[in-house]
Amino acid sequence: MKSIIQYSTLALAALASAGPVMERSNSPYVGPENGTLVIIGGNAQDDAIYQRIIDLAGGPGAPIVTIPTAEGSDKYDDNAAAAGTFRRLGAKNVTVLHTYDPKVADTEEFAAPLRSAKGVFFGGGRQWRLVDAYAGTLTERLFHEVLDRGGVVSGSSAGASIQGSFLARGDTANNQILVGDHQVGFGFVKDVAIDQHVLVRNRQFDMFDILKVRPELLGIAIDENTALIVSKNDAEVYRGTYVIIYDGKFWSREGSDLKHLPDSSSIFYFLKDGDKYDLRKRQVVV
Repeated sequence: MKSIIQYSTLALAALASAGPVMERSNSPYVGPENGTLVIIGGNAQDDAIYQRIIDLAGGPGAPIVTIPTAEGSDKYDDNAAAAGTFRRLGAKNVTVLHTYDPKVADTEEFAAPLRSAKGVFFGGGRQWRLVDAYAGTLTERLFHEVLDRGGVVSGSSAGASIQGSFLARGDTANNQILVGDHQVGFGFVKDVAIDQHVLVRNRQFDMFDILKVRPELLGIAIDENTALIVSKNDAEVYRGTYVIIYDGKFWSREGSDLKHLPDSSSIFYFLKDGDKYDLRKRQVVV
């Protein structure tokens, strides 16, 4: 069993939104070409979701790094960002990695645990803190390399939104601002904005604030204790309640020919556990 906690003094957010995070090579895939994303809509209480992350990382012996930075606390213990949950479920090699200082995040000494990591988990809080600390640094590049090696990158709440290319609710002043002063996520999944806590907090209409100014994006909103698992262009809802899709279309198991639907700029639909979606074609897989 392993736990490493790394801290630094709070620094100025030099990389907040000065430009896009590091560019990834052109790919025919919306999601990662290698590896898997587990995107959780907050309040992740279902052990099956954490167990799925462990399995995707390679089993109990696989190195997993958890990132609690979004929470904004002064200090973190060795159970932060679900590290304790992973250990309780049998993970034997869990590291808690944290700094607020992008200069520290750009050092080999700090980022070293990610060199061998097979899994990464971003905890909840405010997603802009992850951008301020890690965007454009060696640490952020190594997050992507975990996927390149076939590993799993996961996260809940803020740790879900950061995985999109557009950063939903990225404003430092208030999490009710959908298009804020931080608009660029880590882009593990491209041309997508990801919201969370959607049904519990009645956020189902909020995504339209983003799509009005960025209509080319695919909107995905995930309810609490619900995961969306993404690999290449394939997305599947796992456990929980619902994931909402905003692709300008409508889909229903019972058909929709006789329904009186709103126009494409204000429409969405729900997917449940086991439902699959093609991120490239932007359509439900039936």
